[in-house]
Amino acid sequence: MTAPALSLPKQVAQHREVMLNLLREVAPESAKWVEELRGRRRRKPTVVTIGETNRGKSSLVNALLGQPGLSPVDADVATATYLVFGHAEQWEARACYPGQLAPVPVDLSQLVNWVSAAHELPEGQLPPRYVEVDGPVELLTNVSIVDTPGVGGLDSVHGELALEAAASATALLFVVDASAPFTVGELNFLRNVGDRVETVIFALSKMDAYRGWRQVLEANQGLLRDHAPRFADAVFYPVSARMFEMAAKAPNPDAVAMLREKSGVPALAEAVQELVIGKAAMLAEANTLRAIGTSLDEVQVQLSAEARALTTGADEAKVLRERKEELTAQRKSSTRGWQVKMRTETQRCRMENTHEVSREMRDMQTWFRQAIDAADKDKLAALPGEVDVALQVVSRRISHSVGARLNRIGETVLAGLFTRDELAVLQAQYARNGQPPVVLRTPEKRPGTSEDKLMVMMGISGGVGLGKLATMPLGIFGAAAAGTLGVVVAPVTIVLGLGAGWWIAKTRKHAQEKQHMKTWLTDAIADARSTLDQMVADQLIQAEQELSLALDDALGKRIAAIEEELREVDKAMRLGATERSKRLQQVNKHLAEVGSGKERADELLSRIRSAKVRPAGASSPAQGTSAAG
Repeated sequence: MTAPALSLPKQVAQHREVMLNLLREVAPESAKWVEELRGRRRRKPTVVTIGETNRGKSSLVNALLGQPGLSPVDADVATATYLVFGHAEQWEARACYPGQLAPVPVDLSQLVNWVSAAHELPEGQLPPRYVEVDGPVELLTNVSIVDTPGVGGLDSVHGELALEAAASATALLFVVDASAPFTVGELNFLRNVGDRVETVIFALSKMDAYRGWRQVLEANQGLLRDHAPRFADAVFYPVSARMFEMAAKAPNPDAVAMLREKSGVPALAEAVQELVIGKAAMLAEANTLRAIGTSLDEVQVQLSAEARALTTGADEAKVLRERKEELTAQRKSSTRGWQVKMRTETQRCRMENTHEVSREMRDMQTWFRQAIDAADKDKLAALPGEVDVALQVVSRRISHSVGARLNRIGETVLAGLFTRDELAVLQAQYARNGQPPVVLRTPEKRPGTSEDKLMVMMGISGGVGLGKLATMPLGIFGAAAAGTLGVVVAPVTIVLGLGAGWWIAKTRKHAQEKQHMKTWLTDAIADARSTLDQMVADQLIQAEQELSLALDDALGKRIAAIEEELREVDKAMRLGATERSKRLQQVNKHLAEVGSGKERADELLSRIRSAKVRPAGASSPAQGTSAAG
C-alpha cells in the first residue's frame, strides 16, 4: 500500500527542515538568520473591507467586532482617513501621521470627528492618515481589520484609494448589498484588483431587508463570470448586521443564538479566521523559503569557489588577485566610472519624474474641471474632499515611480560593478545584517505654527526612513516577487496631501459657484505641484549621496571577501592529495544538495502562490468563501 501524499503545508515544512539542516552544516550563520527571521513572522494578517457607499460596510465591521456603533456608519462625508482595528486589553485609539507627527490619542466618542468631513476635527488637530482603534475583541487577536472610506464610489478617486489599500492586504472583504446586483464601478474595481490581491471574501449585506436576495446573489455570480472571471467560482456570505445587533435585545439565550446564527455574521467571522490566517501562514512559509533561497545562493557561490580552489588552486588564486586589483582600482579611481553612471541615471530619473508630476497634475485638473461643470450644489460642496483624496492618490503614484526608478539605478550600477555571483553574496550579507546600506534620513522638522501647517500636511510622510536601498532578493521581507537576484530599492514614500485639500479648503475663501471653484482648484493644484516637485528633487539628491556611499561600502566588502577567499585557497593548496580528494567529494555532494534544494523550493513557492485555501465546511452559498485565494 502506497503512503498517502503529504499536504502542501507538510511538504513545505518538511523541505524547510531539510534545507535548514543543510545550512546548519555548511553555513551556520545563515541557518541562524533564517530561524530568527521565521521567529519574527508573527505579524498578524490584515483584512481590508471595501465597498460602495451605503452598502452596510461599517455596520458589518461593527457586527464582526461585536461592537455596534464603533466604526461610524455612513459618515455624511468621508475623508481619506481609514480605521485600523487591532487587539488590546483595553479600548484605546490614536490618530496616526506616519513618518511626520507623533500619534494623537483619540476619544472613541469623538471618532466620527476624525473620519467625517461633515464633523469638525478637535480644535488644533490635523486630519490623520489613519486612526488605530484597539480593544479586547477575540477576532482581533489573530487578524487586523481595516475599514476604508466608501464615499465617492469605487469608480472615483476613492476607488483608487481602495485599490491602494487592497495592495497591502492579506485579504479583501468585499461588501455588496442585496438591493441590486453589482454596479459597473464594483465590477471595474474587481477587474482591477484581480492582479493585486490574493484573497477576496464576498459578503452580501442587508439580506434580511430584501426578500429577493437569492436572485441578486445568482445575478452577481453571473456578472462575475462575465466581467471578473477570476472570481467566477466565488462563494458569498449573506449577512445582516441589523439582525446581529437585534440579538443583543433578544428575550432569552435561545433567541440570541438563533438571531446571531441567522445573521450570517458568525459564519463570516469563522471564514475570516480560517481562510485568512491559513493563507497568511502559507505566505509566511513562502517568505521562509525565499530566505532559505537567498542563503543557498550564497552557499552555492562559496562551494563553487571552494571546488575550484581544490582542483585548480593556483589558477583560482590568480583570478582572485586580478579581481581584487580591478575592484581596488575602481574604488580608488578619481574618475570612478560607476559614479558617473549613477549620476547620469539619477539625472534621467529626475527628468522622468518631473514630466510625470506635470502629466498627473494636468490630468487631475482636467478631470476635476469636468466634474465641476457636471456638479450640482451638493457635489460642488463635496469637491474639496475629493481633491484631497486625489492629491493623495497622485502623490502615491509618484512615490511608487520614484521607488521603481531608484530600483533601476541600483540595478544598473551594481550590475556593472559586480558579477552575478558577487551580487548573490552581497545580497545575503545585507539581508542577514537586517540593515540596508542606504537609509534616507528624515529632514529637520519645522515648528508646528499655523503658517507651517500646510507644509506639514504636504510634507514627506509614510515613513521617509523606509526609503532604503537594500541589496536583497525581492520578497525577503514581504516584497512581491521571488527567485530573482535583482537589487531592491524600497520606495521613497513621498505622500503629498494627507490634509492638503482639507487645509486649503479651510484657509482659502471661495464661493460655491463653479467658476470660483475652478479658480480655487487651479491654485490648489499649482501649490501641490510645486511642493511635490521640490520634495521629489530633495529626495533624489539625498538618494544619490547615500547610494554613492553604499556602493563604496559594497566594494570594500567584496575586496575583503576576496582576501578571505585567497586565504582559503592557500589552505586548500597545502592539503595532501587524499585529504583534498575527500574534501572535494564532500563539497560536490553539498553542491548537488543545494542545487536540488533550490529547485524544490522554487516548485513549492509556485504551488503556494497558486494554492486555494478554503475554510472547513464551506459548502453552501451561505457558508463559504471566495475561490480567489
